[in-house]
Amino acid sequence: MGNFWDSNVWGSFNVIAILLISLLVANALKRLIKPLGNSLIPTSVLGGFMLLIISSIYTAVTDGYLFDTTFFGGNGMAFLEILTYHTLALGFIASTLKSTGGKMNKQRGVEIFNTGVTTVASYLLQGIFGLAITILAAFVIPGFFKAAGILLPFGYGQGSGQAMNYGNIYETQYGFEGGKSFGLSVAALGFLSAAIGGVVHLNIIRKKGRVRRVGNEKDFIPSSEVHNEGDIPMNQGIDKITIQIALIALSYVLAYFLMYGLGLLLPSMQATIYGFNFFLGVLAAVIVKAILNLFRKKNVIKKQYTNNFLLTRISNFFFDIMIVAGIAAIKLDTLKQYWHVLLILGIVGLFITYFYNIWIARKLFPAYSEEQFLVMYGMLTGTASTGVILLRELDPDLKTPAAENLVYQNFPAMVFGFPMMLLATFAPENPEWTLLILVGFFIVMNIILFRSQIFRRRKKPAAPLE
Repeated sequence: MGNFWDSNVWGSFNVIAILLISLLVANALKRLIKPLGNSLIPTSVLGGFMLLIISSIYTAVTDGYLFDTTFFGGNGMAFLEILTYHTLALGFIASTLKSTGGKMNKQRGVEIFNTGVTTVASYLLQGIFGLAITILAAFVIPGFFKAAGILLPFGYGQGSGQAMNYGNIYETQYGFEGGKSFGLSVAALGFLSAAIGGVVHLNIIRKKGRVRRVGNEKDFIPSSEVHNEGDIPMNQGIDKITIQIALIALSYVLAYFLMYGLGLLLPSMQATIYGFNFFLGVLAAVIVKAILNLFRKKNVIKKQYTNNFLLTRISNFFFDIMIVAGIAAIKLDTLKQYWHVLLILGIVGLFITYFYNIWIARKLFPAYSEEQFLVMYGMLTGTASTGVILLRELDPDLKTPAAENLVYQNFPAMVFGFPMMLLATFAPENPEWTLLILVGFFIVMNIILFRSQIFRRRKKPAAPLE
């Protein structure tokens, strides 16, 4: 280990500390500067951009990277990427471990299914336009990586963690120089798109008198949300939050063994398998939750060990770290020749996601179309948390089913979206064919979405009176 004053002892802590301090500063700025407070830019995004600006100035002056200095252990940029990679999976695991109690009727099941299909259809639309843009860009920019545009749905639809994962695969396996930074930059543009599109839309409906408040938070949390009857004690021998973190760690270790086993079986796909750490983390969390439920049903354990309130707080913490670390890890100097492509991707991503989702919301969710649109647009340009931030501006008490749709749509979205994730790993080998497959897949998803309208049974005409 060396001496306690060595940089390798303090470097990783200093990186995490600076990330958290940037969140504090960003939160203070949002409180002090009214336009920032009303901008709907998440605090984590603002903190990340602050660090990106500071580190970019440092790079311009010194020709080195701020996070690779001795203060950060000499390899802070790599550590930022590691944090982004792991916190993506840990945040998903924490969300998956939450109990899903509640009644479900046929109509709610249809709406949740349609939400999941809308998510995948939006990914596909982003992938189609993104891939088309970069295929065309490759004709103008010599040596440009044709498949780069398929990072648009991962950066917009799934956030910085997945964008970096695929960017890393393209960089290490296919020679896309700056692939990780390209993916992280797309994700950063996604968060900006969420804020810009969200503010524009909220201003439109505010003029119609539908927005009751902007910028205020719900301060009161009912005690029933914090502690339910049958829960383990808050602190008796071991703190309740420690139990939640231990269950998350157990799930992630199980996910690691799944990845390790699959890597041994399919060594040629090892990079892809480990890039799906979040998916296998969700699978492991489902297994852990099923075992806990079985033990409770068999009366092996008497209490409820998972707590939704604490798990939500933990998942939000991981996603905040993922966002601020992902933006801070961008190396702008590696993207100098691609900035115009990134700008086009960002603008196109904003418009297609906005107009497609508002159309879907009004066609399939007429009872709460504005709420459904806001939560979906926020998620499909940022993260689930971004979607909830936008939704709360219109539905502060989450009385509409939109937030519930966002939570439960994950299973149908993963089932239908998994082929696209696999397809993205083969896109570098044949981007043109990948584009055609994405178009076909998008058509199929829309047929499924509008199945009731397309396959509606025609009423038989009444028999004529004799």
